Amino acid sequence: MRGKHYGLGIRIVEAPVKGSTTADWNTAEADVLSIGGNDTIYELHSLLLGIHNLVGIAVTVRMYMKVKGAERKVYDQAFDATTDPPGLWIVNGTLGVHEKLRVTLQSNNAADNGKAVDYDCMLEAM
Repeated sequence: MRGKHYGLGIRIVEAPVKGSTTADWNTAEADVLSIGGNDTIYELHSLLLGIHNLVGIAVTVRMYMKVKGAERKVYDQAFDATTDPPGLWIVNGTLGVHEKLRVTLQSNNAADNGKAVDYDCMLEAM
């Protein structure tokens, strides 16, 4: 089991979170996954999204987190599913998360509706 050992039998385990979400990405911005929880501290070490099933030339990934109690957009980047890598490394390094981090995606192509977007992240409770 990976993780940090803090003595007295306390062990904080790094947890990989993997899955996929299917949505109508062109109809509106849709949630891919939520990471962490409100008023709970985590370290997010990596977040990867798989857009290999999509064909949109403007696939926009956004992330939202509460800032002083109100959800705010904290990340917004567009990718081209036809030329960018099929796996997007959205977070590569340690990111402190103290509220729920909501990850969304939106495509400019109706052909992407009903397609799966994969995700894989490494999260560590603090």
